[in-house]
Amino acid sequence: MNLEVIILAAGQGTRMRSNFPKVLHKLAGKPMLSHVISAANKLQASSIHVVVGHGAETVKQEITEEDIQWALQAEQLGTGHAVAQAMPGVSADATVLICYGDVPLVKDDTLTKLVNQVDENAMALLTVNLDDPTGYGRIVRNEKDEVTSIVEQKDASAEILTIKEVNTGILAVSAKKLNQWLPQLSSENAQGEYYLTDIIAMAVKEGMIVQTHQPESEWEVQGVNNRQQLSELERVFQTQQANKLMENGATLADPARVDIRGELTVGKDVFIDINCLFIGDVTLADNVVIGPNCVIESTSIGQGSIIKANCVLEDAVIKSRCDVGPYARLRPGTMLSDTAKVGNFVETKKTNVGEGSKINHLSYVGDSELGSNVNIGAGTITCNYDGVNKSKTIIGDDAFIGSNTALVAPVNVGKKATIGAGSTITSDVAEEQLSVTRTKQQNIDGWKRPTKKQ
Repeated sequence: MNLEVIILAAGQGTRMRSNFPKVLHKLAGKPMLSHVISAANKLQASSIHVVVGHGAETVKQEITEEDIQWALQAEQLGTGHAVAQAMPGVSADATVLICYGDVPLVKDDTLTKLVNQVDENAMALLTVNLDDPTGYGRIVRNEKDEVTSIVEQKDASAEILTIKEVNTGILAVSAKKLNQWLPQLSSENAQGEYYLTDIIAMAVKEGMIVQTHQPESEWEVQGVNNRQQLSELERVFQTQQANKLMENGATLADPARVDIRGELTVGKDVFIDINCLFIGDVTLADNVVIGPNCVIESTSIGQGSIIKANCVLEDAVIKSRCDVGPYARLRPGTMLSDTAKVGNFVETKKTNVGEGSKINHLSYVGDSELGSNVNIGAGTITCNYDGVNKSKTIIGDDAFIGSNTALVAPVNVGKKATIGAGSTITSDVAEEQLSVTRTKQQNIDGWKRPTKKQ
């Protein structure tokens, strides 16, 4: 089957009260439209067409997925009109799946089952039964339970308004039939628009079968028209992610207080405390413990490592049995080897910390290579930036860096070297040397403190 997907994303979304196109509002840190594109990509469609209108250029700039075919709906004249704008780019022999950029939680499995019902004699419609169907087009069936038409809310009689089965707008049909039916659409209705749903009656008139499929949950087909609905879907999505984590071996202190904006992979017996945020691709190996209030982005954490409260980790690699935090910040390019420790109020960047090495308190270590079993004293900084260029600090195995040391890069501290507390190191220190740079202490007798002038 040659499958092509059309995603309608031209609406303004006035009820969002926003300067941004509605489909760019984010769910789980990603534009709603990107969620739909991701689902479409999983279907291995030969082409994905996105119909844009309001804020078209902004949408194109923000959506960076490759191989998107863009179509412009300059005037918003209804869903049928929108689909027609994309059809010139659709292969004549394709099966066409039509989705919506503001329906972000639809599952690829649901779409696959829908598409598989299409053949030369049948089209497929995704429907759902709602306790309160107000606002939706109703699915009208005959005495044989066959779909005969879809009637929009504003055009429905009192009898039709009692129907609970409604149209989600998502459907699949051959391109050949769309090219035949779309030019026949009329705007003579309460909205003055070209309804895509009118093709159902055309299909029935030609004797085609209108197959239907329903999603596992109504949330899959819930559209977003305002920020309240967006927040509801955010909670649904996060609950789904939390349940997956627990199924895969993680304990969550409170599933309602963990947010995932990307892909989080967990091993067995992982523990995640409250108010943690995971962004991008994050991996937690077996027995990892994440303390409360942590933000972890695009980072892998090895077996048995502990991340204590209030840490911020970004683009870092943490090996096994490491100890991080509390209040540590690991910036991009940080790599901690096994059993390394980075303590409270420590910041690292582009730094490899060797096995068993420790940076326990109140330090900045950037553009550095630390060997194994290095001890970095409190208040140590690597002075890696001269205002123009970044330079590197290299510290050998078993070196001891005393508290309040400034290492002015480029500088190399040899194995088992010791730096006395309060030193400013501007040149290399050889292996096993002691380096101290301090002014001589002076104690002045009879010192009188200044007094405040009257």
